[in-house]
Amino acid sequence: MKKWLVIAGVLFVPACGYAQAAKPCEELKTEIAAKLDAKGVKGYSLDIVAKDADAADGKVVGTCEGGTKKIVYKKGAAAAKTPAKESSNP
Repeated sequence: MKKWLVIAGVLFVPACGYAQAAKPCEELKTEIAAKLDAKGVKGYSLDIVAKDADAADGKVVGTCEGGTKKIVYKKGAAAAKTPAKESSNP
C-alpha cells in the first residue's frame, strides 16, 4: 500500500507544479493577439491590469503572472500597432 502512495505522490506533485506555472503577461498577450489576428479580428485592444481592477467595459480573456494580473479584451478600441512604413517612391 505504501508503494502505491509513493508512486501516486511522485506522479501527482509535478502535475500540480506545472498547472500553477506563472506565465509572463506580455507573452500571453502576444499569443492572444496572434489568435485574434489569425481569426481576422480588427479594432480591438488588449490591456494588462491588476486582478482586482474593474473590467466592466471589456472581457477578461486570460490571467497571467500566477493569477496576479489579467488581460482584458476591448472591442472597438484602436489597437496599438506599428505605423506602416511610407514608400520612398517619388
